[in-house]
Amino acid sequence: MKIAMWSGPRNISTAMMRAWENRRDCAVVDEPLYAAWLADSGADHPGRDEVIAAGETDWRKVVARLTGPNPDGQPLWYQKHMCHHLIDGMSWDWIANLTNVFLVRRPDAVVASYVRARGTEQITPDDIGLPRQIELFDWLSQRQAPPPVIDSDAFLGDPRGHLQALCRHLGIDYNDCMLHWPPGPRDSDGVWAPHWYASVQASTGFQPPRQQMISLSGALAAVADACQPQYQALMAHRLVPERGV
Repeated sequence: MKIAMWSGPRNISTAMMRAWENRRDCAVVDEPLYAAWLADSGADHPGRDEVIAAGETDWRKVVARLTGPNPDGQPLWYQKHMCHHLIDGMSWDWIANLTNVFLVRRPDAVVASYVRARGTEQITPDDIGLPRQIELFDWLSQRQAPPPVIDSDAFLGDPRGHLQALCRHLGIDYNDCMLHWPPGPRDSDGVWAPHWYASVQASTGFQPPRQQMISLSGALAAVADACQPQYQALMAHRLVPERGV
């Protein structure tokens, strides 16, 4: 099984990758389309040249690998994807052959975190991925049953319950090993990890959700507001753990 988790930046996507990598039956891959997207878009991201040099810039070759045999013969292959890495004009047919899951977070929280991480207030809705995320979700839903959606805040309030529910949905066994992992970097981390992964590399498990007051204004508030309808549309399909399980 190939599990494609479609997220935007500044979510719990890397911690989620840690959880799946901690299973003995699962290989992982970290944002395999990043280099191709950077080369195509010209986006100025931290470590841009290093990411392009280390990755594959031909999306067709990346797709061939993602749809080919699982690494090391593992039964499961967890693919961590950023929705905005889907290049304009590329075919999406291959995605319909994966087992897709969507990971979302409140737009205002994403915008605030993104601005802190990048040190810039120059941000658009496309930067946080929700426009592409809802586009892909709708595209898939026209071809198959709507994929499950995980809300990161709700997930952090009950990681075990959500992972149990997700594994049940996928038809695979759940294991408590997904809740904790050794700290530090992993060979599977992308070369961009020094710019983005400090908190995850210091972690040993999912952290409880933080109660935070977020106050955005001006252009930043406008970006969050523009993404709110897309977030709410995805939340209508959120995965809800069963009580007492």
